[in-house]
Amino acid sequence: MERWQNRVAVVTGASSGIGAELARRLVSAGVIVVALARRLDRLEQLRRELPEEQQSQLHIYQCDVTDIEAVNATFEAIIEELGGIDILVNNAGKLSGGQLLTLSLDTVQQVLQTNVMGVVSCTQRAFASMRQRQVTGHVVLINSIVGHYLFNPLPGSQQELNIYPATKHAVTALTELFRQEMRDFKTQVKVTSISPGLVDTEIVPQAYKSLPMLRAEDVANAIMYVLATPEHVQVHELTIKPMGEPF
Repeated sequence: MERWQNRVAVVTGASSGIGAELARRLVSAGVIVVALARRLDRLEQLRRELPEEQQSQLHIYQCDVTDIEAVNATFEAIIEELGGIDILVNNAGKLSGGQLLTLSLDTVQQVLQTNVMGVVSCTQRAFASMRQRQVTGHVVLINSIVGHYLFNPLPGSQQELNIYPATKHAVTALTELFRQEMRDFKTQVKVTSISPGLVDTEIVPQAYKSLPMLRAEDVANAIMYVLATPEHVQVHELTIKPMGEPF
């Protein structure tokens, strides 16, 4: 991680779970971290929980990735304050339980906007900064095992993932599209998809809470690993499962 010392990493959805844990890890590794989330109070709490000597390394912005104007304004402020972006971790995600055949279209649209368009808009802004400065950047997309295949619901229960797997399949396609475009633009920017199984976070439906689950720190460790790979190594897809997962 030495080459990332004092460089700038933006983490979306940093108010809890994987995003919050990753922000802590990156700050500890000497990276300047910009934490984005809708819940500013959670970000402020995250900063207070850091050792005092590390708190100045964490910059916080309230940002809803579904709001294009907010994304543009936030990234412009980050670049003005810190000079540019070297790492982007697209972690913000949304899962609303229910059946796709009966959910309100507003709910479906909110998940699509968060999990797909939020990734595209944030990646566009971060990549522009990396390309303009000709840096060896890295974009990480938090995917899911349901971005590769769809499992049946538990016996006696209904499928309630609805549009979420479709958005994660989109993330799988985006990863390869970004890789090809970053190559064709002659940049040294990497892209990596991280696909965990069940992770013990706020968005997991209650019906799955009794199953084996990863912890947020397990996924954060995986992200730290891919960031630490040599410049000539690109981890395209990393799938992580908890031991005993039934899917």
